[in-house]
Amino acid sequence: QVQLVESWGGSVESGGSLRHSCVAYGYTDSRCLMGWLRQAPGKEHEGITLMIISTGNTTYADSIKGRFTISQDNAENTLYLQMNSLKPEDTAIYYCAAKPGVVFPPRPLSPAWYTYWGQGTQVTVSS
Repeated sequence: QVQLVESWGGSVESGGSLRHSCVAYGYTDSRCLMGWLRQAPGKEHEGITLMIISTGNTTYADSIKGRFTISQDNAENTLYLQMNSLKPEDTAIYYCAAKPGVVFPPRPLSPAWYTYWGQGTQVTVSS
């Protein structure tokens, strides 16, 4: 059974940084895509970045490009999200998610593609 377990979120002032992690338990197949999504208050889920685990290829939403970086540690089955230059509008519940596959699907950042989701964790950025 696959379980994605995220690290605790946090609170930070505008301009600060946070690093978020997600451990994939029970998922040993590298032929998968893993990504990060977020849901701000009153808004729908927004896919912000996606990685093809077998190749390391990545894609980012314009809203976070140049500020956030997705990375992986295959030996630890862990996905990371480094968040720099945080803004108040980055305040949201952040989720990691995964789906089988080896190529980006159409509209790769769509939340509809994912099979497995983490529990979500709150990130708050104050001005």
